[in-house]
Amino acid sequence: MRVLLCFLLLFSSHYSMAAYSEQNNKLILVVGDSLSAGHGINPQRGWVSLLGQHIRQQGFDYRIINSSISGDTSANGLNRMSQLLESYQPQIVILELGGNDGLRGLSLGQMKKNLSAMIQQSQQKQAKVLLIGMQIPPNYGKRYTNAFHQIYIDLARQHEVVLLPFLLESIATDNSLMQQDGIHPNETAQTMIAENVWSYLRQMLQTGN
Repeated sequence: MRVLLCFLLLFSSHYSMAAYSEQNNKLILVVGDSLSAGHGINPQRGWVSLLGQHIRQQGFDYRIINSSISGDTSANGLNRMSQLLESYQPQIVILELGGNDGLRGLSLGQMKKNLSAMIQQSQQKQAKVLLIGMQIPPNYGKRYTNAFHQIYIDLARQHEVVLLPFLLESIATDNSLMQQDGIHPNETAQTMIAENVWSYLRQMLQTGN
């Protein structure tokens, strides 16, 4: 009986400590599309997973929840943002959306409103935001492509959030780092993307800004 009681106490203590540790980990929520969901590759080898591993290796008490869905537009993201924030209560939100809006030629004005609302909702929940900028192919026309990219710059300035100008910097123009569709980066590129995001996220973790 004494042995059983000791076992139960030990198990209870272990469970409580595990639950305590899980509850006290700070959380980073990634809200994105196929570029973050790991389209065409093993998601465990995608940049979000690699970033989570790197954060732990660097000794930061944060874990990552990847809530990215392939094909999502900014409107799709906005529709689920409130519930995501309520469910996970993140300290940091990495927002990577808009690419599908651009590729589908959707209203840039509406895209800007959607992203702005997502940023505001995050900030109202006391979450810091890392906004990830995107670019679309030049065949959409200079005026449209420039206006598209400018949205991210304007939003970062308006809401005073950290901006990573282009997720696929030095990747999108290198065929050896892209899948056959020419849109999604391959597995080799994922480490580069994780390093690119980390270079902006690191300061947020270190300073709390």
